[in-house]
Amino acid sequence: MLDRLFRLDGAVAVLPGGAGGIGSAMAEGLAAYGANIVLAGRSLEHAEESAEPIRKLGVEVMTHVVEVTDPESVNRLVDAVVERFGRLDILINLAGTNFEAPAEEFPYEEWKRVVDLNLTGTFLCCQAAGRVMIRQQRGKIINISSVRSVLGIRRGYAAYCPSKAGVNLLTKQLATEWAKYNINVNCIAPTFIKTPLVAPMLADETFYNGLVNRIPLGRVGEPADLVGAALFFSSAASDFVTGQVLLVDGGVTATQ
Repeated sequence: MLDRLFRLDGAVAVLPGGAGGIGSAMAEGLAAYGANIVLAGRSLEHAEESAEPIRKLGVEVMTHVVEVTDPESVNRLVDAVVERFGRLDILINLAGTNFEAPAEEFPYEEWKRVVDLNLTGTFLCCQAAGRVMIRQQRGKIINISSVRSVLGIRRGYAAYCPSKAGVNLLTKQLATEWAKYNINVNCIAPTFIKTPLVAPMLADETFYNGLVNRIPLGRVGEPADLVGAALFFSSAASDFVTGQVLLVDGGVTATQ
């Protein structure tokens, strides 16, 4: 029994925003343990590129266009998944963005865009998938937050930090509401991971050195560092874990 604790054979995992570096790593990890994968995003071409190596693992891979801030688009994605597979077992919400500006000058439209994508988009995907999971009486939802959901930063993150803090509490609220349906809702909160979103910041040598010096493990995270957490929260190994925010941060928050 224990040798199958992390197996996901036949499960259907939907990853909105999953065609990026973190999403692709998680998708490959879940597929290696037997899950069928749905990669969804704004670009079908990008999703197809990310799907190719996953298909070689012998699982079914579906791609779909979605705009996570549009309820109708999200509902179409979920309907398409259920039509093809008949079920939806795992949701990993990866869509996110940032905009940097001093708080006193932060443009309202950029505030709205960041909060809509990071928080509202996460909620809409949870809501649509949650309806299916409630009917199934089972499901796993994983939201992606950030260490900046619990820590401020000396940069213009006035929209990003609150939006991710909202994801943390949304996770706890849904976990509380949906526990009676056997739906586990958890959250992964990484530190800086080497992705295109933060590449300009990591290219700043002064910032990079200061960042690494604050991380007890002495390096910036890689997408692969998040795969184990995704497998844990997706599998039977976490059946008695819900409403948790797991900080995958190299020890940053242990020192602050």
